[in-house]
Amino acid sequence: MNTGRTSPSESTTFRPDGQWPRSLYLHVPFCRHRCGYCNFTLVAGRDYLIERYLDALETELGWLNRTYELDTLFFGGGTPSHLSSPHLDRLNSIVRSRFSLGQNAEITAECNPNDLDLEKGESLARLGVNRISLGVQSLNPSKLKRLERDHTQSDIQNAVEVARSFCQSVSIDLMFAAPEETLSQWQEDLQQALALEPDHISTYELTYEKGTKFWNRKSHGMLTEADEELRAEMYLHTIKQLDESERQQYEVSSFAKAGHRCRHNLAYWTGEPYFAFGPGASRFVNGIRETNHQSTMQYLKLVESAQSPVAEFEQLDAISSARERLAIGLRMIDGVNEADFIRRTGHSVESILGELLSQLLENNLIVCNDPTWKLTSKGILICDWISGEIIGTP
Repeated sequence: MNTGRTSPSESTTFRPDGQWPRSLYLHVPFCRHRCGYCNFTLVAGRDYLIERYLDALETELGWLNRTYELDTLFFGGGTPSHLSSPHLDRLNSIVRSRFSLGQNAEITAECNPNDLDLEKGESLARLGVNRISLGVQSLNPSKLKRLERDHTQSDIQNAVEVARSFCQSVSIDLMFAAPEETLSQWQEDLQQALALEPDHISTYELTYEKGTKFWNRKSHGMLTEADEELRAEMYLHTIKQLDESERQQYEVSSFAKAGHRCRHNLAYWTGEPYFAFGPGASRFVNGIRETNHQSTMQYLKLVESAQSPVAEFEQLDAISSARERLAIGLRMIDGVNEADFIRRTGHSVESILGELLSQLLENNLIVCNDPTWKLTSKGILICDWISGEIIGTP
């Protein structure tokens, strides 16, 4: 719900008590264009707003009452690599004015393959970036065109080479179940991606989000969603092929070589608190979730007038917090440790699941390997539904 606040100084995010986050997410809302499937907070073709955005971000971070040390820092978007080298240098100065980096901190930047040249790489290196997440989506030219991506296979290969020159870890995002895509095409796409030798791969099923161009085209019969059986086959093949390549699945959509799991995302999935700033950014501190306005223009106007940019505010009670922790934790392949869950929430897994537990057990969707609860391979296929049921459990 809306906070109704008029002053950023009232934000509960900055209370002096509680456990302070050691993770920070910064949202950079700029892109060259908006792809048809994208419903993220971004503005395309409006680079004239970048200076205003950096000014506003500096103001928003300036409301923090002291500096904080970080273990993970994530520049997401939008497309952080869309910023020019001077803009990235200024972004670095803004961040360092309020945050220091702990020893062995993980600093990730999301990049488009056609942005990452040697000059941009040098700028990201000055930011301290040691992990690159490339929005590859596919190496198939026709699939890239259908997804409205504007990079080529050559751009991808060059970007990986540049990233390797200064990063400890390179991750790539891939999308399956694209319009007209077959199982064999997805298998070939995966094989080509593995040839790049990424340390980490995130795979996502194409979803048709309401309000996107793809959703509108699907509604008018111009796009056809892959059927459920094909989507399941693609996902199961992904698990098999990436396991054979020694990239262990550690979360529903995430696969990594040993030592290359995304520590920033692990903070989310294990229920740790985190800072987040910029338009549309959602933070979680002291059991309170705040989400900034999705509209970049509204975010700018509010911050420029010294008003809180927060659009949604939620104080999680103990039960709601436990449900959320369980729902997110079960996305992890290692599952949820019962003793740790009780220590953190004061509730058992069984008490949170309630009547839902018998349904999950009867349908072989969850299993308890004492002391850990895990989704079965069947349960993983419908983990989004399970998560929704857990959070909505009365």
